[in-house]
Amino acid sequence: MNHRLHLRLEQLERSTTRLLDTVEALGDRATQVPGPGQWSAAQVVQHLVVSETGIGQYMEKKLLQAEGLQKSGFKAFVKSRLLRLALRLPFMRFKVPKYLQELTPTTLPPLPELRAEWEAARRRLERLLNEYPGHLLSRAIFKHPRSGMLTIHQTLDFMTDHVLHHQKQVERIAKAVSE
Repeated sequence: MNHRLHLRLEQLERSTTRLLDTVEALGDRATQVPGPGQWSAAQVVQHLVVSETGIGQYMEKKLLQAEGLQKSGFKAFVKSRLLRLALRLPFMRFKVPKYLQELTPTTLPPLPELRAEWEAARRRLERLLNEYPGHLLSRAIFKHPRSGMLTIHQTLDFMTDHVLHHQKQVERIAKAVSE
């Protein structure tokens, strides 16, 4: 695996572990909704599992058409930086993309099952990264619904920022259901 990809994967792993530890510490309250129209901490985990699974599947599909991948340019770089900034702003909220909402099961599996699903998705991602062709590192591989096409490095940065964004949400939920 490319060294820079490996470092990003490690960062993603640490962020994921922290989020899961926070949710699991809630025990039975992990499925408690803090208010009407809001998610429980377990639903946040489910969203992240569905998201990461979809990203991995999308990239696997794109790698089958590797020669058609476009080189990423300056405009894509700026858009990816703006996305990272937006995810880090505490007051920013985003609506779940419709296609992702449709992929999310209506029943919420138990937390250990969600953890196992996430672990399986992560291992598939790790295999993809281990085999990732070096000549495609500067090519756009994933289409983010708001910022457009991202390289593999930008995609991993987004995935980490996405987990960190939801870490803040989980902490708010934990505070609300513990009061």
